[in-house]
Amino acid sequence: MARNATQYVCQECGATSNKWAGRCDACNAWNTMAEEASSASVPKGLGSKRGRKIEFVGLKGTGKQPPRRVIGINELDRVTGGGLVPGSALLVGGDPGIGKSTLLLQATAALSQTAGCVYISGEESIDQLRLRAERLGLADAPVRLAAATSVRDIVASLEESNPPDLVIIDSIQTMYLDNLESAPGTVAQVRTSSQELIRVAKQRGFTLILVGHVTKEGQIAGPRVLEHMVDTVLYFEGERGHQFRILRAVKNRFGPTDEIGVFEMTDGGLSEVNNPSELFLSERTGDISGACVFAGMEGSRPMLVEIQSLLAPSALGTPRRAVVGWDSSRLATVMAVLETRCGMAVGGNDVYLNVAGGLKIAEPAADMAVAAALASSASGVPVPTDSVIFGEIGLSGEVRAVSQTDNRLREAEKLGFTQAIIPKWRGKAKRGATNLKIQEIGHLSELLEIFQSSESNSIGFAGHG
Repeated sequence: MARNATQYVCQECGATSNKWAGRCDACNAWNTMAEEASSASVPKGLGSKRGRKIEFVGLKGTGKQPPRRVIGINELDRVTGGGLVPGSALLVGGDPGIGKSTLLLQATAALSQTAGCVYISGEESIDQLRLRAERLGLADAPVRLAAATSVRDIVASLEESNPPDLVIIDSIQTMYLDNLESAPGTVAQVRTSSQELIRVAKQRGFTLILVGHVTKEGQIAGPRVLEHMVDTVLYFEGERGHQFRILRAVKNRFGPTDEIGVFEMTDGGLSEVNNPSELFLSERTGDISGACVFAGMEGSRPMLVEIQSLLAPSALGTPRRAVVGWDSSRLATVMAVLETRCGMAVGGNDVYLNVAGGLKIAEPAADMAVAAALASSASGVPVPTDSVIFGEIGLSGEVRAVSQTDNRLREAEKLGFTQAIIPKWRGKAKRGATNLKIQEIGHLSELLEIFQSSESNSIGFAGHG
């Protein structure tokens, strides 16, 4: 027999407690414990009732998998792994105003030409959705709209004989089940509402896209189990001061993870960026010290971005470290190696580091590009404008090889670069043919020797093509 109980649930991580506390013991978040009514059943074992026998099947099935639904927006199809899988559930998160609803409305309108699409909003009215569609030039798209927050009503509508092919729920934090006493947006409501919607999606075979709010730390609000329940998790990133938006896949059961799609925010909505490297480098000016072009990889896509650094004398006892688009602890590591292993004094200066264009870089291959930007800023010698740099730096100062070197070099050559500073090629594999002048570096001190000369135009690359 069920008994009513009151428990306190953390709204950040979903941890429960029998009494209120100012800080959650699981995630150490403050003022996140909220009181919720629960129905806890006393376990009494299986009893006399027998379960239904389940049927086991082989690993290799005989049925043909349903084809993916191609949206028609190339950048979005790339991130999802080639299109939407029928019966799958996707979770899209991002900061408020970043463009989540705009992108999904554009995707729904594009797919509605060949498939049945439903857009359900719990935050906006029908008139507001129509105003946005008119502004984006999508008013004629055959998309069915609804403004609802009751999961019971939504499920009853989706369990009809002719279900749609795509359903957008904007957002999951506004949905609620009337058999739960907690308010919409709480851990119990988000978890149970998502479970019901995902169950219907897999049962009826339509693709479900859930929009999720994010916390101040940038994580999707609600229980962490929500990300485990869905098949794909997409994060929409971008700086308010930049027009670029990055859609990143952090989980994908049907495609590669860490794949990104690049969009540009315009007056007419989000437009695709087919060659993001060229766009990120469009405002780059040459012969400026402290700037370096890094050849990185985002998923399967090579990406060239400019890393900028500035060293300024500090009047403070503790110099400032301002980092945008990169890991600040990684910067501290690179600076420590420069000082300890190479004798370059940078710790007494204020250090400012920026990845131009609003892109966030996470791979360690940017270590050598950051070191080159710092060395260029300290010496006043510009990095050659026609060169790219990449490589991982170890704590002893050695430069380690990174993956997908050929793809990085081909992208640099395609954009007109003629020189590259890379780690020494190790192993039996051979590097692909390229016309770039290559200088291989085994230790960070070899990189600093380039900037010891005051003649920036006569920097040579004694490499091979």
